[in-house]
Amino acid sequence: MTSQVTADIEIDAPVRVAYDQWTQFEELPEFMHNVNSVRQIDEETTHWVADIGGVTREFDARITDQVPDDHIAWESIGERLLAGRVEFQPIDGDRTRVTLNMEWEPETFTEKAGAALQLDDLAVQQDLRRFKKLIEDQGMATGGWRGEVHDGTATDASTGMGTTDMPGTTSTTGTGMGATGTTDTGMGSTGAMRVDPDTGMPAQDI
Repeated sequence: MTSQVTADIEIDAPVRVAYDQWTQFEELPEFMHNVNSVRQIDEETTHWVADIGGVTREFDARITDQVPDDHIAWESIGERLLAGRVEFQPIDGDRTRVTLNMEWEPETFTEKAGAALQLDDLAVQQDLRRFKKLIEDQGMATGGWRGEVHDGTATDASTGMGTTDMPGTTSTTGTGMGATGTTDTGMGSTGAMRVDPDTGMPAQDI
């Protein structure tokens, strides 16, 4: 039997700030009470260690769909342990509604009892309150990733091409060598140096 809970909260921060902070998956344990650690493997994959129903579980999860300033969805790989979706809705320029949906398969008696008593609803709401406090206290996101993920594959938001930037890192695709990837040699547009046929020395323009 699948357990599902949805909670939402209003945050005094622009939608971009709230969204960018959530892309920092390795910082999720700062406000998600049952998450011990999250390690970013690549753009779509994370490794989780979490306490679920009093049992510590370790698993990989993949981001299935992600659109900047709108939503992020993820699910565990292999067995259906955990799935989540967080949505960001701007209320005005400085306020954002964050809605979190969590879904998992209870296995232990404690997990099933918690779901039956709706204790999970309270826990998820508390997680959102901690997220609200984190954002409002620091006044800015600690990082951000602006790429998109569709059908589990990351794309660059501006070009639609595959990207190698990790979430929460700065793009390193720029070479600083100009649009063509070449450097100015000072030898003219052909890259060749003229030689005086009489002296064999480099010719000087007059």
